[in-house]
Amino acid sequence: MDEGSFHLARVRAVLAKYNLHPKKRLGQHFLLDHNVLTSIAKACELNQNDYVVEIGAGIGALTGYLAQEAKGVLAIEVDPDLSEPLKEVLAGRDNVKTLFGDILKLNIERETKQAFSLAPEASYKVCGNLPYYITTPIIFHLLATAPSMCWAVLMVQREVAERMLAPPGTKDYGMLTVMVRYQAEVEMVRRVSPNCFRPRPEVDSAVIRVTPRRARPWAIRNEDVFKGLVKEAFQRRRKTIHNIVAEFFGVDKAEAAQKLGVLGVEPKRRPETLEIDEFGKIADAFSEQEAQ
Repeated sequence: MDEGSFHLARVRAVLAKYNLHPKKRLGQHFLLDHNVLTSIAKACELNQNDYVVEIGAGIGALTGYLAQEAKGVLAIEVDPDLSEPLKEVLAGRDNVKTLFGDILKLNIERETKQAFSLAPEASYKVCGNLPYYITTPIIFHLLATAPSMCWAVLMVQREVAERMLAPPGTKDYGMLTVMVRYQAEVEMVRRVSPNCFRPRPEVDSAVIRVTPRRARPWAIRNEDVFKGLVKEAFQRRRKTIHNIVAEFFGVDKAEAAQKLGVLGVEPKRRPETLEIDEFGKIADAFSEQEAQ
């Protein structure tokens, strides 16, 4: 039996000992598949100099696989009832520190560097089997508050993964696609069957890797206007872009159509056909006009 399988046997024994059942209100689903756990840890590309933050440690199944590869693991879990079982599963893992709290209320940057006494410039990786009902807030929280994060390998609902990866012109392309991909590159690692979880979820899952962009390829000058325009556009995705622009910036429709033409954007296009840089060009051009 290899180390991963041995660890998973310990996890199952602790589950039975404490008669643990995942809490539906917390979106808990225990991942107990050796092959999937191995592939998630592999996608993190860890080595013995790396530190990794795990979101949603649960019973410690994935934690053990990460601890085999990394120098240090900060395992974050919101459910205090899992404290003793998690301690038992991770007994002997001296490179693991646990932290109980709500990930959306934690300063990951500070907590990670304090936990391992890291230098301000030190980087780390993030991994986790996310509660599906707060997947999007967690991803945006990471992108906004974890500047030293190399990348995050995350288990998410497959539908959410497909929306983040969707190309323009498809039904899945929307505000989530644009706002995540403006800040990060997203890759599909693998799809995961519901049968790999306990209990079996009603949706399919996928593992993605989210890598923050250190240098964005779009020179968007007014980010606040850009974000506001994207939100407005996809809330009214059945309207044409020239109608959306006219209403958002408070300009005449004919003027909006004329200026869009100058920017190379066909006024009758709908929001789901626009690339990120096109939203940026529109935001900059019309906001600068307002400022004049």
